Amino acid sequence: MSSTTRELRGVLPVFQTPYHPDETIDHATLEREIAWLYDCGAHGIVMAMVSETLRLSSEEREELATAACKFGHARGVVVISVGAESSKVAERYARHAESVGADAVMAIPPVSVGIGEGELLAYYRRIIEAIHLPVIVQDASGYVGKPMPIAMQARLLDEFGPERVLYKPEASPIGPKLSELRDATGGRARVFEGTGGIALVDSFRRGIVGTMPGADLIRGLVPLWHALAAGDTARADRIHGPLAALISMQTSLDAFLAVEKHLLVRQGIFKNTLVRGPVGFRLDAETTREVDRLFDRMIEAANPKS
Repeated sequence: MSSTTRELRGVLPVFQTPYHPDETIDHATLEREIAWLYDCGAHGIVMAMVSETLRLSSEEREELATAACKFGHARGVVVISVGAESSKVAERYARHAESVGADAVMAIPPVSVGIGEGELLAYYRRIIEAIHLPVIVQDASGYVGKPMPIAMQARLLDEFGPERVLYKPEASPIGPKLSELRDATGGRARVFEGTGGIALVDSFRRGIVGTMPGADLIRGLVPLWHALAAGDTARADRIHGPLAALISMQTSLDAFLAVEKHLLVRQGIFKNTLVRGPVGFRLDAETTREVDRLFDRMIEAANPKS
């Protein structure tokens, strides 16, 4: 367990998992990625969907969680995704994350079955009650189907309190759903923006405490977060324009992975763009050129020449 409780707030990027050519986890590159994220101003790191958690074995997930805590804990908070197809396995991952030093866990619901409100409550209660860490409820509707009921999410907060239950809502429409959750909890819900940053400007105005984007755009997202915190709307809009256009090209999990790993290679962090297959999206030459163009525009907006 973490020896102290550290605040979950700010820019917490979800790291991508680097692989050797044989698809085993490349720990040296992972350590470099995490150090680079902190050097760029991240407040912590997250292991989650775009870390390819669903394409790892149980042993690999625990290996990756251990490495993330080892490489990241000294410089910021570490959040580990523990969602699974059964409550028993999710509890196992949660207990493991706590044992290796995570500051919080995050959980999507099961992806292979549509479950009702009662089963969802039982699933999250079991995770929360198994550990002492905060649990971030991730409504990953874009990946797993129907949105979670707002009333169910609010009930978890009523039962366990805002220090134990936090949220990463991804159901559409993002803004109104976020406000509905905020209002249903009397403003107590601590919410992270979870759309890669595309809805960050609007979500910030609705009272979020942080964002969990991909690692590849950290050089734009940290300046954007600071601009929003400072009330510098003009600068925020300049950065957010190309950033949002770039994220809008990523319409599936595999599209996110393809773009993110391409940009991590381009920035000298990753050695390759390997994603465990089968994959549902690959970058073609024209899409790659547009990704690079928008990335350059984002960097220029975030770091204008004097």
